[in-house]
Amino acid sequence: QVQLVESGGGLVQAGGSLRLSCAASVRTFSTYVMGWFRQAPGKEREFVAAISRSGGITQYRDSVKGRFTISRDNAKNTVYLQMNSLTPEDTGVYYCAAGRLIASTGSRYDYWGQGTQVTVSS
Repeated sequence: QVQLVESGGGLVQAGGSLRLSCAASVRTFSTYVMGWFRQAPGKEREFVAAISRSGGITQYRDSVKGRFTISRDNAKNTVYLQMNSLTPEDTGVYYCAAGRLIASTGSRYDYWGQGTQVTVSS
């Protein structure tokens, strides 16, 4: 069983930055691919970014490329999402997820955190 706890969300003005963290309570953290997803009010959950076990491979949705950076520290069992140049369209609950294969589909992930709210004001 993997428990994931997100933190770092909050209210920020457009153009600002936030850094999300997701701490995993599992000894074998380095064997999991990690992903970030988000869900805006009234919308379906969507893929944001994913990172391979070693961190050598990353994937992003097109709308965040060049603004968001996913990274991980396997020694700390933590994955991060650095978000820059935020826009109101980035508002939503952000979830981290753990799985076995890097993917942009939520169903490919086995474990999910409770989410952290990100609100970007215009």
